[in-house]
Amino acid sequence: MKEKVEALKAEITDYVAAKNDELEAFRLKFISRKSVITDLFADMKNIAPEDRKEMGQLLNELKNTARDKFNKLIASVENTKKESTDAPIDLTLPPIPDTLGSLHPLSITKKRILEIFERIGFNVSYGPEIEDDWHNFTALNFPENHPAREMQDTFFIEKDPDIALRTHTSSVQVRVMEKQKPPIRTLSPGRVFRNEAISVRAHCIFHQVEGLYVDKNVSFADLKQTMLYFAREFFGKNTKIRLRPSYFPFTEPSAELDISCFICGQKGCKICKHTGWVEIGGCGMVDPNVLKNCDIDPEEYTGFAFGMGIERITMLKYQINDIRLFTENDIRFLRQFKSVN
Repeated sequence: MKEKVEALKAEITDYVAAKNDELEAFRLKFISRKSVITDLFADMKNIAPEDRKEMGQLLNELKNTARDKFNKLIASVENTKKESTDAPIDLTLPPIPDTLGSLHPLSITKKRILEIFERIGFNVSYGPEIEDDWHNFTALNFPENHPAREMQDTFFIEKDPDIALRTHTSSVQVRVMEKQKPPIRTLSPGRVFRNEAISVRAHCIFHQVEGLYVDKNVSFADLKQTMLYFAREFFGKNTKIRLRPSYFPFTEPSAELDISCFICGQKGCKICKHTGWVEIGGCGMVDPNVLKNCDIDPEEYTGFAFGMGIERITMLKYQINDIRLFTENDIRFLRQFKSVN
């Protein structure tokens, strides 16, 4: 074994690396867990007990020699790179095209939604992504036994069970109502988190934009007209809407918002599941308990709220069939949106 150690030591000493792949080859052969030196340590059990101490010292020296050489090779490769980048510029070479990137499709959609609502007086509010129980659940009228409060639906912070990653941007609306008295007209875009398995249609991290309007004499008719205005501005002037009864803890009455399928013109297709309608979000009149929790008199003020998933709107608008594409950073996918920036 001594002869093998001496041969490896000579090989390590004479090794030369000028590129990253040569450096990696050295690491794999002499430094990694499956290196030839590791194999020699494993063979120590086959050596006579009286020779193990001496052999162990030789192997440790070989291991240290390999590490020292590896560090020198790293410095040598880095210096080689620096020298190549410091080379004079050849002005006779053809120029590199000055290509611009493109906005992410989610950014395009969010920007368009904000523009539409800003035209009718909505401002934009932002809040923290890590929220307390009051702003994320209690102030929004979530009962103590609501499924959203369970670990299987929400990411809680282990050190404090009352702190979690927000499950919706409605928490921002609570903060706005606590600090500002009516009239309030605001949008809350942002990233939200839910404990869901990642699939073609679902993700544990996604984006929402939620709206809130609180003032005197706000009615369900105001909500309906606002939603109709948005649908026609975003999806086309011939778009129709449908409001289906639903339930949300923070609104009463509540409704699911559907739009007429702009892909098939309500004739029926796989996008609308042959119904002619596509769901884009939820909405409703702000529950009086939510107003009370934010020190707003429900006898004097009323309001409506709505919420939409930015990923869902984007998938509908551009007919994208896999939500995971938004987070994979595939340049081929992103380049398709240059024309819509």
